[in-house]
Amino acid sequence: MNQDNKKVPRRIAQAILNSLKGGVVPRIGLPYIAVGRKNEIEALLHDVDIIAEGGASFRFIVGRYGSGKSFLIQTIRNYVMDKGFIVADADLSPERRLQGTRGQGLATYRELIRNLSTKTRPEGGALTLVLDRWISSVQTEAVEETGLTPGDPGLTKAVDQKIYQVTSAVSELVHGFEFARLLSLYYHAYVDGDDDTKGKVVRWFRGEYALKREAKEELGVNIIITDDDWYDYLKIFAVFFRLAGYTGMMIMIDELVNLYKIPNAITRQYNYEKLLTMYNDTLQGKARYLGIIMGATPQAIEDKRRGVYSYEALRSRLSEGKFSRPGARDLLAPVIRLEPLTPEEMLVLCEKLSAMHAGLYGYEKKIGTEELAQFIKMEYGRIGADQNITPREVIRDFIELLDLLYQNPSMKLEELLQSDDFTFAKSEAVSDQTDKNNMEFTL
Repeated sequence: MNQDNKKVPRRIAQAILNSLKGGVVPRIGLPYIAVGRKNEIEALLHDVDIIAEGGASFRFIVGRYGSGKSFLIQTIRNYVMDKGFIVADADLSPERRLQGTRGQGLATYRELIRNLSTKTRPEGGALTLVLDRWISSVQTEAVEETGLTPGDPGLTKAVDQKIYQVTSAVSELVHGFEFARLLSLYYHAYVDGDDDTKGKVVRWFRGEYALKREAKEELGVNIIITDDDWYDYLKIFAVFFRLAGYTGMMIMIDELVNLYKIPNAITRQYNYEKLLTMYNDTLQGKARYLGIIMGATPQAIEDKRRGVYSYEALRSRLSEGKFSRPGARDLLAPVIRLEPLTPEEMLVLCEKLSAMHAGLYGYEKKIGTEELAQFIKMEYGRIGADQNITPREVIRDFIELLDLLYQNPSMKLEELLQSDDFTFAKSEAVSDQTDKNNMEFTL
């Protein structure tokens, strides 16, 4: 998945460097900076093949802040979209959970549907595009099979039959009957040019109806998507997307730590119960063409008082066996624990970023491998760095150095590395991170 840095378009290089300097994962250009994680990526891509064949998968990606969780999730997101998947992603927050008394679960569903993405619409908002593409493809197939021309009553009947085949397959699922009725309603509104009805159906699919009465009056259905059953509709969408010509559906939920932070123990348990339902569904064959990836910190999973492991049914399913250890993890297990990138891998990444920076700003690359090695050695040589340093911190430091050297041509890398400010700042950062980790584990 690597690509030659010399060919990085300036627009992509700018986006990558700006994102990394700001401490966030870029949405584009990830293959240009992919380093390490080969085994983890291969394990997740194996899941992708299973999903494409009608199976389901559920993975937790576990690592500390800045360790590369979001990078790995984003890498898989881009890959599966290229393979014809529809992707839905969301970050959990105090307002978005898996379950809640004030609609926090439904808020997560709405965020996922809002962020529906395809290869041709990677920025999200793809629901209407997918529905219209499905109807258009069905009409095209009917024309090719019958030889009839648009406007012919026989063609309309043929298209109706094809639409019915899809809606009847969906209607067999839990809550599928109403979903199928709405698909049919959308199709006829599409054919009739009725944008008002199309908009109402899309609003229903997005979970934006608050009252059953309102849905009954406007669409003729007696049901709305709620905080309790939103996940069932994602399973329906996964099957529908497959019938509509896509490979499958991948759901990516990050910041699982927000469940760990819920202060009320009963509310936390309800959320973990929902998590268990989703996990069991994928392993027991109750979901099809569906993959779920969740990003979490170690304490959000492993803390036995407040984390996922505080829910015994999940702990017994997710705990590592007796033989896994750092350096020899079972990557086919449901929990993928990210090992720190090695100094050698960070050196390769810095070389890529150095070449990219030089290409973007149009100067001859001045930093050689020996100077890069010196930088990496200093970063990893700090007290506590072996436990606390993350790729995010190293990358931000390095891009800052590149910016300073570019803006001050008379400066030398060695001069910046040996400065008192750099040394003090790094020792402070390591100390702060150690304090933060200690605090998180003792909450």
